[in-house]
Amino acid sequence: MRGAGQRAYVWAKACGIIGKTYLGARTSQLFPITRLAELDRLLFPSSPLELPERELSARLERRVSDRAASRTVGIVSSFKKPAAALVRLISAYEYADLARTLAAVAAGERNPPEVTDIGSFRTVHFEAYPDVAKMTFRTEFSWLAEKKVSPESLVEIETDLDRRYYYALWSEIVDLPRSDRNVFQELVSEEISLKNIVWALRLRVYYGIEGEDLARRLVDVKYKGHSLADDAIRIGDFALDRKEDWKNWKRRYLLNEEKPGEFWKIDPRRVQNAASRRLYSRARCLFRMNPSSLGAVACFAKLVQFEEDLLTSVAEGLCLGLSPRDVVAALEVSA
Repeated sequence: MRGAGQRAYVWAKACGIIGKTYLGARTSQLFPITRLAELDRLLFPSSPLELPERELSARLERRVSDRAASRTVGIVSSFKKPAAALVRLISAYEYADLARTLAAVAAGERNPPEVTDIGSFRTVHFEAYPDVAKMTFRTEFSWLAEKKVSPESLVEIETDLDRRYYYALWSEIVDLPRSDRNVFQELVSEEISLKNIVWALRLRVYYGIEGEDLARRLVDVKYKGHSLADDAIRIGDFALDRKEDWKNWKRRYLLNEEKPGEFWKIDPRRVQNAASRRLYSRARCLFRMNPSSLGAVACFAKLVQFEEDLLTSVAEGLCLGLSPRDVVAALEVSA
């Protein structure tokens, strides 16, 4: 397959997969579920796991993650020579796995966490755990060999990993032809801007990081004449417990509401959920704007990832005795 024919095939394949996800109207199919085993049978009807609920929890979440990655790998692999920006979308799973593995190293855990199966796209030698130098030898992560991985350094390292991922992705998008670049940039620019906001709030609320120390940890790339870190930097001087400071901020729709009789304080988790919904809406809209663009593949990958997060949240909720309806309501996802 070449040119238009290849892209038409990829688009049709992507649409078929999205149509089977539990997003949009299909989210309501999760509501009758009361046990993990039922969720497992719904998601994997041809190969349900016969395990006790306690053992099933971790296995089911791993199956969900592996399926999401497999779908993205399958779409990207449909191209004979996929663009570097598309391959970078798959590497997002490796970045996340590496961050979890480094956290296990820092905690001194004997066994590494399970990693997502991305097939031949994997570069990190996870089997060399806990030797970070050997795990990252001759990979883009080899700089980690010079770092001392500890609980104290973990936040800095994880932030650095995130920044490096987005800088690399943005550079690879810029190298694409304009017809492929436009939708790709629209989606990723929104993702970077929202990620910067979430990171800034987490760093301020949980780690007390402020000012220039905070700003240097953000992804500072230029798009349409401004930095994608601007929205996050602007709130650096806003009081975390005074909503009046935030009233003219253009992203104020991300904030948790004030409740009568309660003291207001910004909730980073609420902001993160709202940012996720905003990105989901943008991906869903942009996915159909230009089917022949590689940006549509980026939207596909983001929608698949959103479903993964939704299903994982539902599984975790069932373990805590929460119904899928309650979980979806808490995430404020439209069914």
